[in-house]
Amino acid sequence: MAYGQKIFLLLRLIDGVTDARKRPRIATARIVRSVLVMLLTRLGSLNALEQSGPSRFWRRWLGGAMPSADTVGRVCELIEADSVRHINHELYRHLKRNKALAPPPHGLLVAVFDAHESHASYRRCCGGCLQRTIHGKSGDRIQYYHRFVAVQLVTGAWPLLLDVEPIQPGEDEIAAALRLFDRVVDRYPRAFDVAAGDGLYARSDFFNHVRSRGKHALAVLKDEQRDLLKDARSLCEQTPATELVSARGLSQCWDFEGFTTWPQCHDAVRVVRSVETRQVRRQLDGQWEEQTSDWVWVTTLPQISASTGAVVCMGHSRWSIENEGFNELVNRWHADHVYKHQSNAILVLWLLTMLACNLFMVFYRRNLKDAVRAAYDTLQIGRMITAQLYEGLTAQPRAP
Repeated sequence: MAYGQKIFLLLRLIDGVTDARKRPRIATARIVRSVLVMLLTRLGSLNALEQSGPSRFWRRWLGGAMPSADTVGRVCELIEADSVRHINHELYRHLKRNKALAPPPHGLLVAVFDAHESHASYRRCCGGCLQRTIHGKSGDRIQYYHRFVAVQLVTGAWPLLLDVEPIQPGEDEIAAALRLFDRVVDRYPRAFDVAAGDGLYARSDFFNHVRSRGKHALAVLKDEQRDLLKDARSLCEQTPATELVSARGLSQCWDFEGFTTWPQCHDAVRVVRSVETRQVRRQLDGQWEEQTSDWVWVTTLPQISASTGAVVCMGHSRWSIENEGFNELVNRWHADHVYKHQSNAILVLWLLTMLACNLFMVFYRRNLKDAVRAAYDTLQIGRMITAQLYEGLTAQPRAP
């Protein structure tokens, strides 16, 4: 927290968070400070946060007593999400100004879009819940769940989580992704060059909208019934492959542009195919095994702007939002925990979790020396941060 205050003036940014209360007895900044520390120390629940109240740290950090768990949850329902998004934008702006977000070797920055389901329940429901029917042996049941689209910036150093948008009842993932894309382009106009996604994003409405805002689109092409994929595979059979060697192994690549067999897309598109072979050592018997994977991407990037290897690299960078985004947030930052089952509270807490993760990664990458990072990984540094909070506990446990 001291690093965030020194570099980003974090306390002033937190003081700018607002909510819908007219005459609050507890300042919004105190609630946000409490939640941000709860997320950085990875306590995992509002009750655990309340139980750490006797720690000496809170008097210094909050300037008063710790708010109750019910108060924190109730205020999170009323916090304006855009005021939290502003903090993350200021974090990005400082990193960009200090040239900490350098592009990968191919020179293009990619914003990866993907959807994530945070939780599901058969009993608890709120106004923002999506619904689906689950067919089981005992009959059909209505399941309630929350799903959203997130965007992550892939840089040459580490990925940076930018924003998240809930999927509203009655709409699909692309509708929420387009709404998120417009907001990200407005807030981060020069942050990225390419918008990437999985096979679901290989749709004309997504590609046309991205191009209308001056960005390029890239998506996995895997619909075997699509004429575009059939034409590309036919050309691959008639054209010799180009060999590329990368950290992933040996790739046989084909690169064709100028396709007009996607009539709904306003621009001619380019198709890149990569058949990759790599050696994998099995943990069970220690034997080496050869694996082959076949990837096909469609993009609006011309060959003059991005080489075949660059498109392949950007196509694989889509996995960063799964491995270093959702997987990291869920398994280490308790992002899927429902602190308060209300749509705005869930959104605000996800935005604050993304902010905490970004702040922690900046601290780990930019502030700690190479020798410290070589000795301690991010998980161990996170445990040490949690230990600092518990060091300040002075209250004695009650007798059973």
